Amino acid sequence: MNFFDRLHDRIVTVDSVVSVGLDPDLSRIPDHLLDYDLPRWAFNRRIIDATHEHAAVFKPNAAFYEDPDGWAALEETIAYAHGKGVPVLLDAKRADIGNTTRKYAEILERVDAITVNPYMGRDSLQPFLANEEAGVFVLCRTSNPGGADLQDLELETGEPLYERVAALADLWNENDNVGLVVGATKPEELEELREQVPELPFLVPGVGAQGGDAEAAVEYGLAGGVGLINSSRGIIFAGENAGEDFAKVSGQAAKRLQDRLNEHRH
Repeated sequence: MNFFDRLHDRIVTVDSVVSVGLDPDLSRIPDHLLDYDLPRWAFNRRIIDATHEHAAVFKPNAAFYEDPDGWAALEETIAYAHGKGVPVLLDAKRADIGNTTRKYAEILERVDAITVNPYMGRDSLQPFLANEEAGVFVLCRTSNPGGADLQDLELETGEPLYERVAALADLWNENDNVGLVVGATKPEELEELREQVPELPFLVPGVGAQGGDAEAAVEYGLAGGVGLINSSRGIIFAGENAGEDFAKVSGQAAKRLQDRLNEHRH
């Protein structure tokens, strides 16, 4: 089974398309966890315990783990999430050429899916695309305001660059393992991209702290019922002021998002 088949089964099992972003900013995790050898792992373990019943995937962002203790915390996090039966999508936005991108792609031996950057073209993504069992989410229309600096540029054909990216990703989907990253803060563009690539699942960030459109995220983000709606800070730091009860509050936030999205799914 490839990643999207496994994701379909996970979505059906937990009745959820919620992606829980695991971005353990050391400046925001509870003080009582800072004395642990791996405080980011201690934080993630409690978040996973509280939210796994509502999570279709866990999505750690590599930026929060790029130091020796961080990578150790990430390895523990991946193994623990898998132990709970939850796939792991690494938000790393990788891409390069030659042996560098082949080395980057080795992470797919540990995680189930990854985000990649298409700016350098197909050869920079080929080692990811060639892995038939892994999911590859191509950055297309991101939720940050500055995304428009490049993504909105109009090509000679009259189409914006992000639409060309979507078209290319559709061509690259030879192993049925490609999806797109499309932000929830631009619902009209979500709709347009869904019409353009009806079979590609979307990873939709921006419904949490960024206030994106949850209804549009569900209506246009899913392909055959498969897709992911992500919230990171809106879940994991929902209990930032709750002391030792922080994880319980995060679990409640994940459940609220699940219910909110399911209102539009069912």
